[in-house]
Amino acid sequence: MSETTLKIRIFGEPILRKKARPVKEITSTQREILRQMVDTMYENHGIGLAAPQVGINMAMIVVDCGTGLYKLLNPKIIKKEGHQVIEEGCLSIPGVCIKIKRAKKIKVRAQDEFAKSQEIEAEGLLAACFQHEIDHLEGKLIVDYASFLTRLQIHNKLRELKKRAKDEKLFESKTKSCPLQL
Repeated sequence: MSETTLKIRIFGEPILRKKARPVKEITSTQREILRQMVDTMYENHGIGLAAPQVGINMAMIVVDCGTGLYKLLNPKIIKKEGHQVIEEGCLSIPGVCIKIKRAKKIKVRAQDEFAKSQEIEAEGLLAACFQHEIDHLEGKLIVDYASFLTRLQIHNKLRELKKRAKDEKLFESKTKSCPLQL
């Protein structure tokens, strides 16, 4: 991991289930976080990333599914049309893919990194990506869409991820208190 990338939080870490706080003022700090989120998304071969996924409790997302890069603050879906089913993965739940029914077309209202209000119409993969990342801001994950059968199939994987999240948290808390890192 380079100096400009952030650590992706994995399933089981509490921040992934919290509702993100709205960004009240957009400053150079938020712009730098967005820049680091973009680096992290690209480094991990993702097409979207929400701030809670990197441990930041702010309503910010970045998305690039091949149609251009979006850096959005306080995004809200204001219109939905149609339906589509897409198999989705998530950087915070590695190794798990779930078919999810979402709106085929949406309109998103947000602010860009310079506090300019905008409305974006999206369809297909871009619409699914925006919905996925905005779900993260509400504390909702792809596993919440899983059928009972799918939940049974991924149960062991989710249990492993929760254990990994817990073990990493314990490791981090032990190493933070150690003044000498060898």
